Amino acid sequence: MQTLTATGVAKAYGDKTLLDGIDFLINAGDRIGLIGVNGTGKTTLLQGLAGVEPFDSGSVQTPKNYSIAYLDQKPKLNPELSIMDAVYGGQSAIFQAIRSYESALDAYTADAGNESLQNAYANAERKMDQLDAWDAETDIKTILTQLHINDLTQKVGQLSGGQQKRVGLAQVLIEKPDLLMLDEPTNHLDFDSIDWLQKYLAAYKGALLVVTHDRYFLDRVANQIYELDRGKLRIFPGNYQAYVEQKATLNEQESAAAHKQQQLYKQELAWMREGAHARTTKQNARVNRFKAMDAGKPELADAKVDINIGTSHLGKKVIEFHHANLDLGPHHILHDFNYLVQRNTRIGITGINGAGKSSLLNVIAGDLKLDSGVLDIGETVKLGYYRQKMPALDQNKRVIAYLQEVGEGVTNAQGEHESVTQLLDAFLFPRESHGTLISRLSGGEQRRLYLLQVLMQEPNVLLLDEPTNDLDIATLTVLEDYLDKFNGTVITVSHDSYFLDKVADELLIFDGDAKIERAVGMFSDYLARQRAAAKAPSPVKETKPEPADEQPAAPKKKVKLTYAEQKEYETLMPQMDKIDDELASLQKEMEANGADYDKLATLQKQIDELSAKQDQLLDRYVELDAYVN
Repeated sequence: MQTLTATGVAKAYGDKTLLDGIDFLINAGDRIGLIGVNGTGKTTLLQGLAGVEPFDSGSVQTPKNYSIAYLDQKPKLNPELSIMDAVYGGQSAIFQAIRSYESALDAYTADAGNESLQNAYANAERKMDQLDAWDAETDIKTILTQLHINDLTQKVGQLSGGQQKRVGLAQVLIEKPDLLMLDEPTNHLDFDSIDWLQKYLAAYKGALLVVTHDRYFLDRVANQIYELDRGKLRIFPGNYQAYVEQKATLNEQESAAAHKQQQLYKQELAWMREGAHARTTKQNARVNRFKAMDAGKPELADAKVDINIGTSHLGKKVIEFHHANLDLGPHHILHDFNYLVQRNTRIGITGINGAGKSSLLNVIAGDLKLDSGVLDIGETVKLGYYRQKMPALDQNKRVIAYLQEVGEGVTNAQGEHESVTQLLDAFLFPRESHGTLISRLSGGEQRRLYLLQVLMQEPNVLLLDEPTNDLDIATLTVLEDYLDKFNGTVITVSHDSYFLDKVADELLIFDGDAKIERAVGMFSDYLARQRAAAKAPSPVKETKPEPADEQPAAPKKKVKLTYAEQKEYETLMPQMDKIDDELASLQKEMEANGADYDKLATLQKQIDELSAKQDQLLDRYVELDAYVN
């Protein structure tokens, strides 16, 4: 078995210890999700294993010829190279073999009678055989297409940061190393690309170590969770939901743990269970939910209250678009767009990259002007805008002073004063960091500080542009908790389906070329309906009668189920009812075995398998139900 062994690994920056002599093994087939608050050393651990930034002490041992590929958050690519040349420019053995082969082929073609060149060509050819590198070009093009990179002759310097990240992702995937390390791979990916990547990694033969904020991604990809906290590493078997279960139990057992964090983990666990329950409730309720969404009736989740930053009063009139039009260069963003944003609504904006999601927020914020039409914003609206491109923070200013520029604190929903110190505590800044220079914070910690500064302005309309891109899971849990009781309107752009499920009950889906689809309810339910619709049989077009006396019979449009389909339809609900009962039983077993992590992992695997079967039955039910009178 190909195993990486890390012993006593340590790393510190100044007086801040990130890795305090940690030990771990990574075996072939391991799917490890690495989580922790921003600034705890997740990227540092990956860079140390990749040899980018050596550890201060400790050892990392691997078998001979063990290969590691690392996707940085910001891949370093030559801006002058074409996309294909940049991908081939990687330093892995497979890319070196390809370059050597092409060089040997060119030299041998120019002087076929040269024996040394012939030998060099033969050696290069054997190396290509050993590494199975002949299909690399086809594989690269396939991967780039799945990641929506199509013009492979385009120079890297002409790409956006998100596109360069996707090129870097393609490069490490094609290397097929023994250990594949990915730092925030879902950033800048459309949801269909994320779905493809999940399936690709599920079939990957090597080991995977991934840092990501995307909890659905972790749930579907990981079979272990590594948690970094104050220099120590704790290992949890199972996926993200199993981790939340175990973490909630540990927090209850550790009486010294902070009450605030206990409550957040309990709420996160309750939501995870509720999400699973929503996929496994009795079938009549499930079908009614689908039909209600199709009829445009939103479903509202029960509110939970914890973080209490207040908001200014918001009147009845919030934001209205009337016949709005906007083009940015050749891109059509809005065309005759009419939309009413109401008080206390939660709007999630998603869709393909480059379709204008952020542009819509910029229009609302006044950074962009419409080409024509009307944007009407209510007089009582006070905007707070968390921007994807964070404004530069004064690196010489101290953390607490940065927030004190906004005020000495806020008034919470109960009318009580909360100090800057209390707010920093709530947003996971320990007391010893309050007087720290901003320059000493990690990039993720600076994003968290910026978010808190936006919230301290006490807006009543909150605009969030891709908040999940740079915030860790713990901070996102805090933010979701805050948004759950936020007394105002929230409009968020995100590709993270977990985050959208938790914070949005209305959806705007940007399909490109000013096509904007509207939906209500959870985003994962919208995706399920899209998949079910794609699987449904297409209606057969009727042919026009021919003038001849003997006409061929026109194909008939399907209007009802066949006998076999009717029988199948009648069995689906009982099957799903049975799975409901089995899942309920397994959930009780998980609650009864909270401290037995091996048992939890086994139970979680059973739950995942039953849930997948449940989803297949549901898709088939929706497909057949369309033809039931």
